[in-house]
Amino acid sequence: MKALVTGADGFVGTWLVSALESAGHEVVSAVLRADKAASPHVVEWDLLDSDSVRHLMDWGPFDAVFHLAGVSSGGEARGDVEAAWASNALGTVRLAHALVDAGQTGARFLYVSTAEVYGATDSRVPTDEGAPVQPCSPYAASKLGGEIAALEFHRRLGLPVVVARSFPHSGRGQDKRFVIPAFAHRVVTAKAVNAPVVKVGNLQPVRDILHVSDVVEAYIRLIEKGVAGEVYNVASGHGYALSDMLARMCDIVEYRVVTEVDASLVRTADIPYLVGDATKLRARTGWAPQVSVEAMLTEVLDAQAN
Repeated sequence: MKALVTGADGFVGTWLVSALESAGHEVVSAVLRADKAASPHVVEWDLLDSDSVRHLMDWGPFDAVFHLAGVSSGGEARGDVEAAWASNALGTVRLAHALVDAGQTGARFLYVSTAEVYGATDSRVPTDEGAPVQPCSPYAASKLGGEIAALEFHRRLGLPVVVARSFPHSGRGQDKRFVIPAFAHRVVTAKAVNAPVVKVGNLQPVRDILHVSDVVEAYIRLIEKGVAGEVYNVASGHGYALSDMLARMCDIVEYRVVTEVDASLVRTADIPYLVGDATKLRARTGWAPQVSVEAMLTEVLDAQAN
């Protein structure tokens, strides 16, 4: 297939492009800043500029569109709420509209959302797609706005949209703004300088954390087999307290630290329990995660150390 990947220069985007190309697919990579030595199939674009988005259609027609571009960090979204909505919601409208205007309504469109749209819940069982959405951050709210926009294009104009609500994921190459590489950096640095204490935020939240390669595989299967107009959780169904993740990292590097809460690292609206039920995804595509939590943590620790 010929696939357009927006946000191809991001953490997940780079893994996705590699997986698609390894499988023999033709990929057009849409990036914010293109290196002069980049492949001819790497296109510089701006999600906030309608002309730039329309220009992407010249590289089609596409069989599939993986829409990953946008504001992906909760901290970044809180810092500029308007920018988060402009990218995640209105940017999705621009892209879907450009596909329709170019007559490319046959392109299967995967909108990558987030499990954070479910917000906080009193339940301590894995969340399925039937749970109410109640986002409690600018990031989650703007991603839900993108979902609503994309699915409206499906219902009104027939664009075959599938929504993936991804639970947390990590792996080599993820920015230290995110919790797993942040922990890894602090633990590796503490061991290197023999520091006994690391600064942390709230360690009580429970998270369902996947390896990025498993998430990418879910996206590819959803493009191929997902039902248009449907929403699918991408999750393992297993929850781990952040305190447990940090302890496991210490075990892996064989260095124990004492934690000290830093108020600047505590999120104002943290979700206590975010674990997903991916029964619907498994039933439709046969997907199941392949990489263990220990292997994922080891990979991220090695990346920080090197």
